[in-house]
Amino acid sequence: MKHPILLSSKNHVTKLLFEHEHRKLLHAGPQALLASLRTRFWPINGRDLARRTVLKCNICRRFKGEVAKNIMGNLPSDRITPDFPFVIVGTDFAGPFMITDRKGRGCKITKCYLCVFICFKYKCIHLEAVSELSKDAFILCLRRFVARRGIPRKIYCDNGGNYVAAAKEIKNFIDSNVDALSDFATKEGIEFCFSPAYAPHFNGLMEAGVKSAKFHLTRILGQTHLTFEELSTLFAQIESILNSRPLSPLSSSPNDLYPLTPGHFLIGKPLKALPSPSLEETNINRLDRFQRIQKIKQDFWNRWSQEYISELQARTKWRLKRRDLQAGDLVILKEETPPLHWRLGRVERTFPGSDGAIRVADIATSRGIVRRALNRICWLPNPDEDAGKQS
Repeated sequence: MKHPILLSSKNHVTKLLFEHEHRKLLHAGPQALLASLRTRFWPINGRDLARRTVLKCNICRRFKGEVAKNIMGNLPSDRITPDFPFVIVGTDFAGPFMITDRKGRGCKITKCYLCVFICFKYKCIHLEAVSELSKDAFILCLRRFVARRGIPRKIYCDNGGNYVAAAKEIKNFIDSNVDALSDFATKEGIEFCFSPAYAPHFNGLMEAGVKSAKFHLTRILGQTHLTFEELSTLFAQIESILNSRPLSPLSSSPNDLYPLTPGHFLIGKPLKALPSPSLEETNINRLDRFQRIQKIKQDFWNRWSQEYISELQARTKWRLKRRDLQAGDLVILKEETPPLHWRLGRVERTFPGSDGAIRVADIATSRGIVRRALNRICWLPNPDEDAGKQS
């Protein structure tokens, strides 16, 4: 220890020595690794080399489980373009909730689910009670939604089995009945946009809607088991409460206008607001109703673009541009298994967004090609690249 051997951190033998000592110490951290080596050697810039050694250890990276990240994407045009409510919607399921088949003793307890439809533009929420998680149940739920809110142009959802099956059935129905349907109906096909598997942050708007609905449900239900009709009524009441929430922060000034709510875009006022004074006795010639309604809608859209859209521009996280995945990169798929059982794979194909940043990739594994988002991909350093840089 008084006269240690001087080593260069750029030498390949020094790196092998660090890797051997790292395994010998059962994958110790950089501090313990450097302290052990300094009893015999004195590596120049040894602290940086110890950190790189631990960082490049595949077993340590598996247990640390750091997934890839990239800068937050831009707001899609579907969220910032004025249009009618529920033209672009997102949907998700929540539950299960326990319900009874009848009141009184001897009732049978079964499961029930909540299907959330949320408007991408104004955050209007539509809640439906669904008896089961199946394709047929979701199609019936979608029919009820269309009957009340109109036909949506796009539906954003995750890769749930009932969503995928429903999308295929709707597409097959439209394709097989083009001649039988009228020209107008053939153009009203619903486009399903699926997010990657195991990527809830791709559906942040729907997840927030589920969280808001469950906030009220858990406080009202508790341990109570309602009937299907009672639960459907509770869903409708929660829907009206959520559609009466302000879209923008409240002002402390008493002279400011009433804050915009999703209910303004549905019925012209919050759903929990007091009824307006009657105008039945007013002379109809004094009211140009169509122009007044159009002006009210335009005022709503102007306030919506000035008060609400400006707040969506801020990125709360993922502010920096990271290294993009490239074809051929060695990665690990983070799964619901112990880290040493995570599948190893190589990037087969990448999918850049509108801003050019890559957030989804196809990974070739021993069980085939799977598509995953960055929150499930752990990038591994390639030793061949480091050797090429040194040479």
